[in-house]
Amino acid sequence: MRAFFSAYGAMLAQAVCVHIAYVLVSVAAGFVLGLALGVLLSRAPRWSAVLLPVVSVFQTVPGLVFIGVLFLWLGMRPAAVIIALSVYAMFPVLKNTYTGILSVEPKYLEAARGCGMSPLQVLWQVELPLAMPTIVAGLRMSAVYTVSWAVLAAMIGLGGLGNFVYQGVSSNNNTLIIAGAVPAAILAVVIGALIDLLQKKVTPRGMRKEGGR
Repeated sequence: MRAFFSAYGAMLAQAVCVHIAYVLVSVAAGFVLGLALGVLLSRAPRWSAVLLPVVSVFQTVPGLVFIGVLFLWLGMRPAAVIIALSVYAMFPVLKNTYTGILSVEPKYLEAARGCGMSPLQVLWQVELPLAMPTIVAGLRMSAVYTVSWAVLAAMIGLGGLGNFVYQGVSSNNNTLIIAGAVPAAILAVVIGALIDLLQKKVTPRGMRKEGGR
């Protein structure tokens, strides 16, 4: 173990940092895009009936193919990885935002309008707060998936924990595979736990009580 860390410790630390950077930037961008598009689609049911199935089909495209296409277009740049990961990270947030907003009970919307709220106020003060647990659940799914998708960055020479995985596979070195896979798994668990705490914080108290019954 000491021999491994003396030989690969610095490389592993750098790979972890690069991997985390890919995940944080991509998930943040995907969350903003997914939230915005989810809100827009909830206001346009006709468009959602067409776009959501298209999004579902697009989501089935392997990440390696998408990153490869961006690599051919942008070259060996981190932007190729970040754009691809952001697009994939957007899907769960988009779907959960759309579903969460539409699942808000009409009585709450009618009460808000009866109080004289504008459509924008209804969205920010009623719909989004009530839909936020569902939205954050989509964020959790997005973040955990992105941790695994970021491994693909190594396929185009852009670092991350995938370097250890692919080097281990090509050289039949199980130690290198474990060195890349275990930190990625730990990172996914830690991020998932942090988002679970966030979900509890953003869940309205009334909904917490209902969930605890």
